[in-house]
Amino acid sequence: MSFKANSQITQKSKIENPYEGMEGLVYARVSSKRQEIDGTGLQTQEGRCVKELNSIQVTYKRSFRDSYSGGGDFMKRPAMREMLAYIDANPHKKFLVIFDDLKRFARDTEFHLKLRAVFKARDVVLKCLNFQFDESDEGRFVETIMAAQAELERHQNRRQVIQKTKARLELGYWAFVAKRGYEMVKDPKCGTLAVPNKKEAPIIRHALESFSTGNFIRRVDGCRYLMEKGFWKGKYPEKYTDEFTSMLKDPFYMGDIEYLPWEVSRRKGHHEAIISAETFELNQKRLNNELTGKRIRKDITDEFPARGLIVCACCGKHLTGATTTKNKGLYKRPYYFCQNRDCKMYRKSLFGDDVEKKLDTIIKQQKLKKNVGDVVKLVFDRTWKQEISAFVERDMEKKQEKALLEEKTKRLTDLIVNSTDDQLTRAYKGQLKEILNKIEILDDQLIGKTDYSIPYRTALDKSTNFLKSPYVVWKKLPLVEKHKMFFFIFEEKLWYDQKEGYRTDKIQSYTRLFEQFAVSNSDDVDLTRFERATSAMP
Repeated sequence: MSFKANSQITQKSKIENPYEGMEGLVYARVSSKRQEIDGTGLQTQEGRCVKELNSIQVTYKRSFRDSYSGGGDFMKRPAMREMLAYIDANPHKKFLVIFDDLKRFARDTEFHLKLRAVFKARDVVLKCLNFQFDESDEGRFVETIMAAQAELERHQNRRQVIQKTKARLELGYWAFVAKRGYEMVKDPKCGTLAVPNKKEAPIIRHALESFSTGNFIRRVDGCRYLMEKGFWKGKYPEKYTDEFTSMLKDPFYMGDIEYLPWEVSRRKGHHEAIISAETFELNQKRLNNELTGKRIRKDITDEFPARGLIVCACCGKHLTGATTTKNKGLYKRPYYFCQNRDCKMYRKSLFGDDVEKKLDTIIKQQKLKKNVGDVVKLVFDRTWKQEISAFVERDMEKKQEKALLEEKTKRLTDLIVNSTDDQLTRAYKGQLKEILNKIEILDDQLIGKTDYSIPYRTALDKSTNFLKSPYVVWKKLPLVEKHKMFFFIFEEKLWYDQKEGYRTDKIQSYTRLFEQFAVSNSDDVDLTRFERATSAMP
C-alpha cells in the first residue's frame, strides 16, 4: 500500500472518531435531595451517559452528581464546582463532558451561556444525549432558544407549584415540611396531614404553656428546658432564644394556618393543636410587654420633660408640647396638647407646670410598703437560682472538656518523646500548643471559688432601696436617664385627662404589683409580669 493511501486512511479515522484521546466525565443532576434519595434519576442519567461513551469509544473516567433545584449560578452546584476543579487539576488531559438533557446543564439562559464559555475556555468538549451542539451561528441561535425554553419551563413550574401550595394553605392544610413537634402523614380524606408526634409535641407543649403561666420567667428558661429534653443539642440556651420566640409567635401550634409571604392570612387549620388559643394569646401578651412603651424619644428636651411619657386619656394618642410667648418673647410658657384631629381634646392646652408637678407626685407615690420586701426577695431568689444553676452547669461542661484536653496532651507528649520523624514531631508540637491554649482559655472561664452571693446581695439591696423610694433617685438623674427609669417603674405610658389629671385607674407599676402579691399569698406569686424588672434590676 502506498504512503498516500495510508495517509488517507489515517485522516478518515480521525474524522470518524473526533473524541480520540479524550476522557469522559458524566454530569447528572436532579432537582432535590428527595429525588436523589427516593428516585433513580441519577443512576438512569449516569447509565445512559456511560453507555453513550462506550459507543463513541471514549474512556469513562468518573461521574459528578448534583441535587440542586432551579436555575441561577452554576457555581452554587457542589458537583459542578467539583468537576471544574477536577478539570483544572488535570490541564494536560482532554475531557469530554456528557450529560442527559440540556435542562440538566442549566435552566437559566444567562448562566447557560456563561457555563458554555467556562468549558470552552478549558477546551472541554460538551455532548448532550438529547441535543446536538453546533458551533455555527444557526446552531448557537437554536441552543439559546432551547435554553430560554428551559428557563421558561422552570418559571412556569415554580408558578404552578406556588399556586397549588397556596391553594392548599388557604384550605387550612400545612403544605411544607413538618414543623418541629409534628410529622407529615398520609390521610385518606385530607391527603398529607400534619400530626403531632409523640416525642417532641409534649415537650413543646410544656415549654409554651410554662412560658404563658410564668413558670418560665424568661425565654432563655424555655430554651434551657428544651435543651435538657434533647430538643436542641447546643451547649448554651441563649443561642436558641430567637427560635423559641418564633415558636411562641407561631399560630400553627394553636391549630391555625398562616403564611404571610404568600398573603395567606390566619385561618383555622385541619391539624391538631398542641396548645390552646388562650395559651397562645397569653404568650403574645408576654412578648409584647417586652416592647410596649419602652422606646425613648430622641427629641426629648428639658423644656418638655414629660413628652413621650404621657398619652391623651380620651384617644390614647401621644401628647406633644409647644410654647406660648407673650410680651414680645419675654415670657414663655410650655404646654402639652393632643394632636389627634378626631379627638375632642384636639389642641386643648394642658399647662406644662401642672403636668410635670403631678408627674412628680405620681412618682413619689410609687413606694414599696414595709411588708413587701419578702416578695421582692422571692423574685430575686428565683431568678438568681436559675442563673447560678446555669453557670454551674456550664462550668461542669467546661471542666469535662478540660479533662479531655488534658488527656490529649498526655498522649501527644508521649508521641513527641517517642517520635523519630522530625516532620511528625513538629506536627505533634503544633497540636499540643493549640490544646494548651484551649486549656488556658477554659481556666479563665471557669467559675472556680467566686462568691456570687456578694453581687447578689448588692443588687438586691440597691433594687429594694430604689423601689422603696424611687423619687429620691428620679430627681437626681438627667432627663434621658429619667425616661429610662420611668419604664422601669411603670408598665406603660401614663394617661392624662384635662380635668382629672393623671388617670390613677390606668397606672400599672411594678411597686403596686409587688404589693398586690404581698397582700395575697407570696408562695403563689405569678412572676409572669416581672421578666423585664428582674432582668434589669441587677
